[in-house]
Amino acid sequence: MRRLKLYFPREEGVPPPVIATVRHRLRFSEVDALGIAWHGRYPAFFEKAHTELGHKCGLTAAAYRAAGLGAPVVQFHTDYYQELRLDEIFEVQAALIWTEAARLNVEYRLTGAAGEVAATGYTVQLFYRLDTREPLWFSPPLWEECRARWRRGEFHG
Repeated sequence: MRRLKLYFPREEGVPPPVIATVRHRLRFSEVDALGIAWHGRYPAFFEKAHTELGHKCGLTAAAYRAAGLGAPVVQFHTDYYQELRLDEIFEVQAALIWTEAARLNVEYRLTGAAGEVAATGYTVQLFYRLDTREPLWFSPPLWEECRARWRRGEFHG
């Protein structure tokens, strides 16, 4: 069996990850013929926790639009460890990992009903201007404000 790992390095002296966790019951439309979560549903599971994470730290779709920004996923990865079964209630955790770069690094962990890790993964998102579609090489004010609040400890308390 593969060992669990962190996808992004943790630097000393930076704030700990911002975490959001949601619960989800595996529905019929999300399983294959064997009653096991279909691998193509994992992005939606990740997104459910990612949405809560965005609301926690002010990185919502509305905030992006108001700032004239987009933040598309440019990398997505999943490692599968245990199956999830029809009607199983599981938790999805999204953790925003500190970076000084103009990008969002988010790690995910799905934990089954018995407490075992069912899957882990990550996404990387890069910022761009909505009007021109130009990538941003420097952090936009929205991301700078999020990191300032993060440094002040507003997301851990």
